[in-house]
Amino acid sequence: MDILKKFSLEGKTALVTGGAYGIGFAIAEGLAGAGAKIAFNCRGQEHLEKALAAYREKGIDARGYICDVTIEEEVAGLVQKIEKELGPVEILVNNAGIIKRIPMVQMSVEEFREVVDIDLTAAFITSKAVLPGMMERRRGKIINICSMMSELGRETVSAYAAAKGGLKMLTRNIASEYGAWNIQCNGIGPGYIATPQTAPLRERQADGSRHPFDRFIISKTPAERWGTPEDLMGAAVFLASEASDFVNGHILYVDGGILAYIGKQP
Repeated sequence: MDILKKFSLEGKTALVTGGAYGIGFAIAEGLAGAGAKIAFNCRGQEHLEKALAAYREKGIDARGYICDVTIEEEVAGLVQKIEKELGPVEILVNNAGIIKRIPMVQMSVEEFREVVDIDLTAAFITSKAVLPGMMERRRGKIINICSMMSELGRETVSAYAAAKGGLKMLTRNIASEYGAWNIQCNGIGPGYIATPQTAPLRERQADGSRHPFDRFIISKTPAERWGTPEDLMGAAVFLASEASDFVNGHILYVDGGILAYIGKQP
């Protein structure tokens, strides 16, 4: 057996929601490197054009579409366009998400609902859109981008933790309902990842010392570093490939060991 062939995504079409930058972009890059054809969505034309330019710089012929993944009708149209232009969606990565760091007693219901709508409901909508085709073909891979907040609570992220905890259970439920159709649904739970969004938390202080939050994360992570978006590529390729055909309902935490670690003794 050529085991490397098990990891090949040659000729398969992957839809990565929110794949314009950051974690989604890196996962799409990894899938493309394994042979997949890449489709992604944005909510605005300017954002879309910047993302397409970034893909071209990487040598990836990605297709970008304007779509709000919280609107069921738009997602249905998106899937139809992708299937017409690239082929059936065999890999879905539910990556689109936001976070609002607001103390719970100060957060409005509208703000809470917005986070849950994008981080959880959108994954339900997109999964629902691709599942009938996967069932007909009797194969498919769905990867939900969960979080350490699928397992842990932390101050100011009540909506995000609730949504990501729900996404973990949606992952398990999709696996339970559709495993008989040879469809695998798994999650990736990133740890603290060095992206432009987290850059302010890693800036050196005026005296040259680490940012307090940076020190906190380093002290809690056995790897003693932040993750990079590229650290997530291997997990994504594995869960999108035939190599994971008997892995279902699993959340793979790519966190440098932080969830396994109680921390150093003071």
